[in-house]
Amino acid sequence: MANGSRQAVWEFFGAELKRRREDAGITQVELGARVFVSGAYIGQFEQAIRKPQLDIAQRIDEVLQTDGIFERLCRKLIDDRRYAEYFAEVVELERVATRICEFAPALVPGLLQTAGYARAVTLAMNPFASDEYIEDKVSGRLERQRILDDATRPVFWVVLHENVLRIPVGGPAVMASQLGHVAALSRERAVLVQVLPYGAGAYSLMNGMLSLMEFEDAPPTAYTEAVYSGTLLDNPAVVKRAYASYDLLRAAALAPEASRALIESAAEDFRRCASTT
Repeated sequence: MANGSRQAVWEFFGAELKRRREDAGITQVELGARVFVSGAYIGQFEQAIRKPQLDIAQRIDEVLQTDGIFERLCRKLIDDRRYAEYFAEVVELERVATRICEFAPALVPGLLQTAGYARAVTLAMNPFASDEYIEDKVSGRLERQRILDDATRPVFWVVLHENVLRIPVGGPAVMASQLGHVAALSRERAVLVQVLPYGAGAYSLMNGMLSLMEFEDAPPTAYTEAVYSGTLLDNPAVVKRAYASYDLLRAAALAPEASRALIESAAEDFRRCASTT
């Protein structure tokens, strides 16, 4: 689905929600209470600022007795082939997050990937895919990064395992460019980057990608990913444990300045390697 048509569906969802809610004589606060979110949350749906989760859309249908229209619209919004089904909701949450903390055990996070790196990763995972499919995935990944250009961009804190600096994704030239990009974003203070070195010992055994997202008017959420699957966690006790794990990773990681120096050193190593091939 093209970005324009997605936005049109999103805006229709909001306008229709407002009309149906007002016809039912229910305020935003009242509807929010009945579907277990805040009134401000409902207001964001109606203004097309935030796309609701599927379960919320289903509850709205039940409360307003709208014969599944909001569930169908929500499914249409989720149906974007540039993102895996299990990841589409994460993309929407990133757009409204005020703070994102991520641990990357093997690959540069999608929000920091260059086109060349994203293309190499996508091709490696889809060796028989068409060029159109590959470019579709790459464009989706680059589109996600627009949130870092906004004036209201989230605070973005990333811990990279040293693996990320050493695994030659796409070859030396691609890696040199990618690591240079991460270092530049760090210097510009667009993102705070730390590296978890091999010397961190047992902390390095904490494998698995982890993303923590905080919002202005909603509880924090954690997201973990495995092979061809991802899980959003919103149980407060589980999210609290995820934050505690992330705090341990940050404590064991190198300081931001030392991390940037290591990233720049790795980029230079790849740059020299690329110049001799």
